Formats: sequence, structure tokens, C-alpha cells
Amino acid sequence: MTSSERADETPAAGAGAGAETRLGGDRLRIFLVEDHGLFRAGVKAEIGDTFDIVGEADDVEPAIELIAERVPDVVLLDVHLPSGGGQDVVNAVLETGLGIRFLALSVSDAPEDVIAVIRAGARGYVTKTISGADLIDAVRRVGEGDAVFSQRLAGFVLDAFASAPGLPVEGRTSFDPELDQLTPREREVLRLIARGYTYKELARELSISVKTVESHVSAVLRKLQLSTRHQLTRWASERRLV
Repeated sequence: MTSSERADETPAAGAGAGAETRLGGDRLRIFLVEDHGLFRAGVKAEIGDTFDIVGEADDVEPAIELIAERVPDVVLLDVHLPSGGGQDVVNAVLETGLGIRFLALSVSDAPEDVIAVIRAGARGYVTKTISGADLIDAVRRVGEGDAVFSQRLAGFVLDAFASAPGLPVEGRTSFDPELDQLTPREREVLRLIARGYTYKELARELSISVKTVESHVSAVLRKLQLSTRHQLTRWASERRLV
């Protein structure tokens, strides 16, 4: 059975008791991205009475497609998938601007895995040794906008971001309400514009058209309520993003 077929066994967006959650209902809508079926079933058994499981996938591409279709509140995400990393799913979905939040749930506690998915925009990272009750609490907190980490991971995550002030531009764990409005691509454009790139140079760097660059810059200026490139550069410099 394919990932898409498995996901279709769960309620589609807009169906079931949790269909109104993103409009103010009581139960969070959860999507699972995990390539081990047995573990996925265990997670559903642990949290299914508390949250509405609206879909599941076992690899990057079906996850991206189905998350955009089902629009959950929180995605529980493994960081190692058959055709890529969990950060690939986060990057693609956050580009849509749907406001979906991600909590990494992985057997790995390697610093490089944690930093990669947090840089991509996940709101938290817990390991698979977590208890059912603690997982429910972590999902609920991420759904409310908090950042959640397993205790032994929190220290080096904070150290990593504290030692790299430019990091939030490339990722999304900035905890800056203004910066958090921007999509990953808009952040990248912001960083390069602030470094003095012309539109043509930026287009070459990102392999996009000048027209697309102009569109991204306009969106950044609008969201940050700025008027000129000079103001944008000063805004980024004040936040040590360049």
C-alpha cells in the first residue's frame, strides 16, 4: 500500500470531529510523517484519543503533498526519511504560508539532526524515548506556539543558536514576530538584499527570475512595513542578520 493510500484511510481535511479545529475547535489536527509503520501505529494509539489524526505519510514527497491538502495544526515528523530529511518537508510546507507547525520526533539525538530540522523551522524536537503523556503535552504546546525540546537537547540547541547570530535568517527559529511573518524564500532574499546583492545578482544566486525577486522583495517590505532597500538593510543589520 502506498503512502497516499495509507493517508487516505484517515479523515480528510474538513471531515470528522476535528474538522473545525483550525477555526477554533477544541482538538488539534495532527499529521504523522514516519517511515516505520509499527511506530506510526504506536503513536496513533498513544495520542489518537486526544488529537485528531488527519493523515500520515512515510516519505518526503507524499508528506508535502498530503500536508498541504489536509492542513493540520501540527505535524509530527521523523528527521530521517527514505528519500531525504525531515527538514525538506518543513522547508516545502512552510513556503506555502499555511501556518502549520512541526514537532520533530526521532530516534536520533545527534546535534546535526536537531539543528538541521530546527533551522528549517520546526518548533521543537523530542526523541522517541518520550512517554505518551509527555508527547501529548509537547504536541499541545507546539500547537499553542511554544518551542519544545527534550531536556538533554535544549542546552546545545540554545548554544548553537547563540553562537550563530546569522542563523535565524536562513532558518526560522528566531522567535521574532516580525521575522516569523516571512517565508523561507523571503528570508533568503532579505539576507542577500541586506548584503548588497542587486536584483540580477540575487536572481542568479537563487536561480529565479528578476521578476520573482522583485515580487519577494515587495512582499518582504510590505510585511515588515518598510519602504526602501536602505530601510530593509538597516532593519536586518540592527538584528545582526547579516
